[in-house]
Amino acid sequence: MGAVTTTRPLRADAARNRRSLLAAAADEFAERGLDASVADIARRAGVGKGTVFRHFATKDDLIAAIVLDRIDELNTAGQRLLEAADAGTALLEFLTVAAHQRQQRDLSFLHEAGGVNAEVARVREEMYRTVHRLVDRAREQDAVRADITGTDIILLMCAPNYVASYVPDAPPDLWRRYLAIIFDGLRPEGAHPLPHPPPTSA
Repeated sequence: MGAVTTTRPLRADAARNRRSLLAAAADEFAERGLDASVADIARRAGVGKGTVFRHFATKDDLIAAIVLDRIDELNTAGQRLLEAADAGTALLEFLTVAAHQRQQRDLSFLHEAGGVNAEVARVREEMYRTVHRLVDRAREQDAVRADITGTDIILLMCAPNYVASYVPDAPPDLWRRYLAIIFDGLRPEGAHPLPHPPPTSA
């Protein structure tokens, strides 16, 4: 019995430390970019550098873990929304989750840095497949125009925040305006033929 009671709190502490480290690292990278040091991340998280390296052997491993957390969040939302009855509403909600995630903390520059990690590549491909399935369902229900592809949606996921980022002192939810404009453009009502075929990859 004693072994059980002593090991559980350690596992809980380790999980809390990991969450704290990921949040601190995300904030530090958002402010300083990839030049943020492990020492600054540890200080922000309120732990020693040794604790960082116990969880993440290298800085690249830490970056990959942040990217994985973000993609896992999108995967979880996407899998849930694949069960929704209204496929158009589900696709809009998925795009809303993606845009809200980026509005909270834009770490898009980390995705390329974490791209060499095999696990990142695997879950990213899983997320892409989920997006394609969401779009297929929306097309089948005539909720989006017939010539829209999953790759189109993948490319549009960051567009609302990208547009809003050009507005000085933009209110934090300005991206919602541009997401609404984008989604109206996806609807079949009043659609005109697109002037170029879709890309095959994103």
